[in-house]
Amino acid sequence: MEFRVLGPVEVRDEGRRVPISGTKLHTVLAALLLARGEVVSDDRLSRLLWGWTPPATVSAQLYTYVSRLRKMLGDDILIDRRPPGYAMAIGNSVVDLFAFEELARAGREALFAEDDEKAAGLFRDALACWSGPPLANTTAHLAETEAPSLLETRAAVLEHRIAADLALGRHEQLTAELTGLVAEFPLRERIRGQLMTALYRSGRQADAIHVYHHGRAALAEELGVDPCEELQATYRALLDGSLARLPQAPPPAHAAARPARQADPGAADPHDGGVEVHVPATLPPDTVDFTGRERELGLLHRALAPDAATVARPRRVLVTGMAGVGKTALAVHAAHRCKRYFPDGQLYADLRAPDGTARPAGRVLLHLLRALGLPLDAHAADDTDELIRLYRERTGGLRLLILLDNAAGAAQLGPLLPNTPEPAVLVTGRTALPTIAGAHTVALEPLEDGPALQLLAAAAGPDRMAAAPGAAGVIVEHCAGLPLALRIIGTRIAARPHYAPDRLARRLADPDTRLRELHSGDLDVHGALLPSWRGMPSAARRAFPALAVLGLRPFPAVEAGALLGLLEGDAELLLEAMADAALLEVSGADRHGRPCYLFHPLVRLFALSLPGERARGEPAGRSPGGVTGG
Repeated sequence: MEFRVLGPVEVRDEGRRVPISGTKLHTVLAALLLARGEVVSDDRLSRLLWGWTPPATVSAQLYTYVSRLRKMLGDDILIDRRPPGYAMAIGNSVVDLFAFEELARAGREALFAEDDEKAAGLFRDALACWSGPPLANTTAHLAETEAPSLLETRAAVLEHRIAADLALGRHEQLTAELTGLVAEFPLRERIRGQLMTALYRSGRQADAIHVYHHGRAALAEELGVDPCEELQATYRALLDGSLARLPQAPPPAHAAARPARQADPGAADPHDGGVEVHVPATLPPDTVDFTGRERELGLLHRALAPDAATVARPRRVLVTGMAGVGKTALAVHAAHRCKRYFPDGQLYADLRAPDGTARPAGRVLLHLLRALGLPLDAHAADDTDELIRLYRERTGGLRLLILLDNAAGAAQLGPLLPNTPEPAVLVTGRTALPTIAGAHTVALEPLEDGPALQLLAAAAGPDRMAAAPGAAGVIVEHCAGLPLALRIIGTRIAARPHYAPDRLARRLADPDTRLRELHSGDLDVHGALLPSWRGMPSAARRAFPALAVLGLRPFPAVEAGALLGLLEGDAELLLEAMADAALLEVSGADRHGRPCYLFHPLVRLFALSLPGERARGEPAGRSPGGVTGG
């Protein structure tokens, strides 16, 4: 069976078109195909079908659409109900999008290996998978969400194909095609540079100069920016005559070594600069049993996926929340789901050392540049300004996804942001960083009981928890929705097949031992919270444990000030520092309109555990002795 989404959504069985009627059915089918076997939640299907105004019978209608698809597609295609939605397994069937992506990947590999003839053929085959505007017979809600990224990927493959043809000396055949593409995409600077190259090599220098100045005027008028460095380099090469030089034929395939392609504005990679091109893929492994966070995943997907409205605007996305709330797991999972939008690679860097201190920007830049293929030695980290220049030059114009984990602050983050809109940056940190202009912020809260139970079952094993429902409920209650705590307990249960979950539930019920139980190997709730406390100003560190006596109810600054012997304004400054460190939550306002603050239950136990600073008359909780702070 063959599925098509790169044009009108279609299904063909042994060459015959399977009749599927109605926009809604095509939308459900396309959504399931684009999920690549992952669960598509009922909420997402509802938004793709009806936007933000679903009918009252949404569940029944979804069931009907899925049932109809099952009958139309037959027994070889499985559409399973997997709460909170549906997932489709297509077996050995073919999807034109997947074939397109595989041909494009092989084409990039051939291009980087300087086999331009093979690359051009593979890219042509990839583009032949398209039969029109993608998802043409689906709802506008789905098309507006998914089509822009598909079209962006197609445009990138088209640029690669033209680069291979230019490297093969086919500039005269390309001129007419490129002229039409520049008219269609006046702000795509790489295509404009390719047209300039083709015109110049065809003996049309004046036309090539006109194309540059017309593009510069369009960029200034539409976006208020100058041409990118790549286009300016092409223009300089045009003026000094170096643009006329054609690339040398590559050595035979059996040669012992290939020289790296030298910088040539009309060749496949204008950022090459004589260094072998790398497509980095340094994301951590995805969490196999990731569960929940469907709403947040949807927000991240929409913020990271390129579309017509954001193609010329930097995509900066920030995931915030307290330690242990699952920021890294969510960001890594979202990054893996969005990989198809970033054909030039994905980068990852942890911005904190194992002891919780911030890594110097120079060290992080050195790590990222090595992943991008620059062979720099350790001494290069001493020249941060030069590393910033190399990093921005290397990432400029590339469709990269850069995941910067555990950001300590804006000063550390600033040098790590590319200066062109093509790379997307996903940042995790405990609090918002207002200096990241235009950033989308996704704030994570502790999990509700339902998703928390799913996470516990995924980590411990569904059968283990199904056999002890009472213990599962107690564990979820005392982990207070913190994913790190749930994963620790689930890991401990899974590692001990004969260890009854009820026993762990009883031990967690005692607040004096609860934090001590939330520790397994490198996973430790106390150790995860400790860097947040250490990172606060000294006055906030000293005041923090004493506030635990206020319990788990919201309290205003005036009450904290009375406890600490401070004026209300001074107390509020300390409370805001604790909120900035994600050790207190801001919880609405009291009847006088004053902001109130609230302890997470495990954070309060952590405050009680700090040595020498315990609140009056409260239990000691646990001592951090014997557990590394991380």
